[in-house]
Amino acid sequence: MTPRHQISRHQTRALAGLALAASAALALTACSGTGQGGAGGDAATGAASETGATTASSAQPRIAATYDGGVLVLDATTLETVADIELAGFNRVNPAGDGRHVLVSTEEGFQVLDTGAWTADGTSYTAEPELTDLVFEAPTPGHVVRHGDKTVLFSDGTGDTTVFDTADLLDVSSTGELPATETISSPEAHHGVSIELEDGTLLTTIGDSESRVGVRALDAAGEETARSEECPSVHGEGTTADEVAVFGCSDGVLLYDDGAFTKITAADEYGRTGNAYVTDSSSVMLGDYNSDPDSEGYELTQLTAVDTAAATSQVLDLPAGVAYTWKGVGRTADDDALVLGTDGALHVLDVAAGTFGASYPVIQAWEGPAEWQDSHPSLSVVGDTAYVTDPASGSIHAVDVATGEVTATGDLGVAANEIAVVTG
Repeated sequence: MTPRHQISRHQTRALAGLALAASAALALTACSGTGQGGAGGDAATGAASETGATTASSAQPRIAATYDGGVLVLDATTLETVADIELAGFNRVNPAGDGRHVLVSTEEGFQVLDTGAWTADGTSYTAEPELTDLVFEAPTPGHVVRHGDKTVLFSDGTGDTTVFDTADLLDVSSTGELPATETISSPEAHHGVSIELEDGTLLTTIGDSESRVGVRALDAAGEETARSEECPSVHGEGTTADEVAVFGCSDGVLLYDDGAFTKITAADEYGRTGNAYVTDSSSVMLGDYNSDPDSEGYELTQLTAVDTAAATSQVLDLPAGVAYTWKGVGRTADDDALVLGTDGALHVLDVAAGTFGASYPVIQAWEGPAEWQDSHPSLSVVGDTAYVTDPASGSIHAVDVATGEVTATGDLGVAANEIAVVTG
């Protein structure tokens, strides 16, 4: 029997078009042997410099922020710009999960950005950020999922899932190579997502270029142990307390627990959830919610709260006159949530009670984007800090979750799109 995982070690891909510039940058001429690359283009990466390193008593949190033309790396405490890396095209960023690296979705795949948050040579210090030439090859790179001690990548262009031990990525600075990976194929390419549970079960979406219908479970030998095709337009995933996995559908959500799938039907005939906002300590998943199949734009005014232990759900209304987008929800350390509203405020949601409480003004009022890729305000909650971008003013703010106080503001000089925070 062929094992589920085909084990391989990715070879590093050399960046073409090496050129010297005043900034000592390396120019990346994007290429794709398959001709199926996603958004991306030419890129430049600042060379790492030992003289750019500074001693510190502990790991220093960093933020990677994309903009049209590059990626900024920020000091997450002061919000000062540490590096500005040129990178053409529409690029997305996700924390790799190791506290140091960010995966940048480029034309060739998931490219490794070393934020310089710290190094692992026995001394804690920060280093100059570097967009490395290491790429997990993935035509049309899609979702990045971090769970347990694994990082899971999904290629929309092939349907392949790539899994590696998260901690192994830390070795790239000394080996110059990507960690060993496991590759799992889908029957057909599609815009999908996968997650590997603690017991080795792989949950991966079912679909093709035309539609997505559900999720299947595979054991370590590649045997399908369960499947559900009751999740049309499946998108987004998360795990709640007791490792109950949840996926969004256009008519509710799909749960996986103890080897079996359970469908929770939406309150409306069309009730789409496309993103899950979860914590490992809460049994309640929050999801974005849209009950109008003919709606235009990307503003939403409702959330769904799914109790994965009771297998029930309820729809929550935002405060009157306030909308949000998929980039505007974050869970807090106490299992509550913050929602970044179009009124420019952070709205505190008591998840257990299903009610909104305090509101903290942060930025000016804004409107949702015409296209989902367009820059618009986004929220990332890490520990006791909420980071809010304001593309209109070219700034980013750090907000104390408990008090709503803006503790720092960074002038980026660009309209930030997506952000990824690494905390060491």
